[in-house]
Amino acid sequence: QVQLVESGGGLVQPGDSLRLSCVASGRASSTYAMGWFRQVPGKERELVAAIGLSGVRYYTDAVKGRFTISRDNAKNTVYLQMNSLRPEDTAVYYCAAALQLGRFTRGNGSDYWGEGTLVTVSS
Repeated sequence: QVQLVESGGGLVQPGDSLRLSCVASGRASSTYAMGWFRQVPGKERELVAAIGLSGVRYYTDAVKGRFTISRDNAKNTVYLQMNSLRPEDTAVYYCAAALQLGRFTRGNGSDYWGEGTLVTVSS
């Protein structure tokens, strides 16, 4: 079992930056691929970014060049640095852990989920 706890959400203005953090704990949590998803009411949860054990990264087109995912295995923490935020980035952001990065990128959800943190981008 892996537990995921997100932090760092909040209300920001368009163009601002925000960094989300997710601390993983539990059985072999450092051996999982990690990802960030987001969801708005009425829409499916979508993959935003993911990072594998080797450091390979994936980004959805909408955030390429603006968001950066990273992980600190010593701290069992994954980060999502979000720059140049836009109103359309407003969503609940969920941290996720999966045994294989491919589970994220094939649209097969995740093995574990955090409870989510709300990001609101508004002037």
